[in-house]
Amino acid sequence: MASKTMAEKENSSSEKPSLIPSLPEDLIIDILARVSRLEYPTLSLVSKQFQSLVASPELYARRSLLGCTEHCLYIVLYEGENHLFRWYIIRPKANGNRSLVRIPSASPSDTRRKLCRGGLEEDIRVCMPVAMSYTRAALIEDKIYVMGRLGDFQNLIVLFNTKTHMWEPEILKPDIELHGERKSLDSCLVGGWLVLADKFYMRHDIETLVYDPKENIWRPDDMLRYVKMPTACVDDMLYYYSVYDFTKKIKTYDPKRRCWEVVKGLRKLFSKMKNLQCIHAANYGGKLALFYTSKEDYRRGRGVKSKREIWCADISLERRQGGEIWGKVEWCGQVLVADLWVKNCLNVMV
Repeated sequence: MASKTMAEKENSSSEKPSLIPSLPEDLIIDILARVSRLEYPTLSLVSKQFQSLVASPELYARRSLLGCTEHCLYIVLYEGENHLFRWYIIRPKANGNRSLVRIPSASPSDTRRKLCRGGLEEDIRVCMPVAMSYTRAALIEDKIYVMGRLGDFQNLIVLFNTKTHMWEPEILKPDIELHGERKSLDSCLVGGWLVLADKFYMRHDIETLVYDPKENIWRPDDMLRYVKMPTACVDDMLYYYSVYDFTKKIKTYDPKRRCWEVVKGLRKLFSKMKNLQCIHAANYGGKLALFYTSKEDYRRGRGVKSKREIWCADISLERRQGGEIWGKVEWCGQVLVADLWVKNCLNVMV
């Protein structure tokens, strides 16, 4: 009996104290909302409860209400061997460097909740007034324009008001024509799309169409004719890495002046880029973030192996006298070494 009592005492003393205090969930959410979003991947490893909380719409709604939102840059990497997509977030280090932190695996609905403030996208999918296929959504001013196709050839646009959290009663039915031939939205969206200066641009083959919400009309536009997706929009200017002329440069498009020009001051950065395999750009808090993958060969034993290095560069932008756009590299470094490809990157306020 005595030995049993001693064993119980040993077991009780060896038990670790609970990492989660017995607090109401609302209070825990209020505390977590004040913590930087960049710490959430680490917090999600604490317990299943924390993993659930950092993925909850209530947490991001609370962050927005408290004014604790911040710019976060998400990166999607592709693992070719297993055909898997992995989510990462860029995280600044204390020494000024950057690193990629993997976001724990989550279901598609959980991922949507992480990326959309207050679970807005998930709510839209459930409550959309018309069931459409091949949908795309774009935020223009205070409304979300959801475009898609109904049936075989009916183009529809429905509007969600972010202020009232209600769908607008009017359903738009735009006719899209190219060279006298009607086109469906899904066929145009395949070539890529973007929002610039409160207008919706998309490409069909080498043709570009632009949608102006104020006029509710589509018209041809040649802006994206020679642009290789993806692109980034910073301060209503379009930026992309040019590959058509086989020279390393970033080009920018001014929708007001309707002209392209080369971003100056980046020659030193491009001289360091070797064996490029892909490059992506994103708006990161008003700066231009470049992610590029380079392939390096190295000897291992008697053979030659290859590794992929993922690099990141933060570039501040400035318009100087004469209208020229100049870039300044604020930071550049390697953020990951892995057999992965950069597939997309997205700046989100969460």
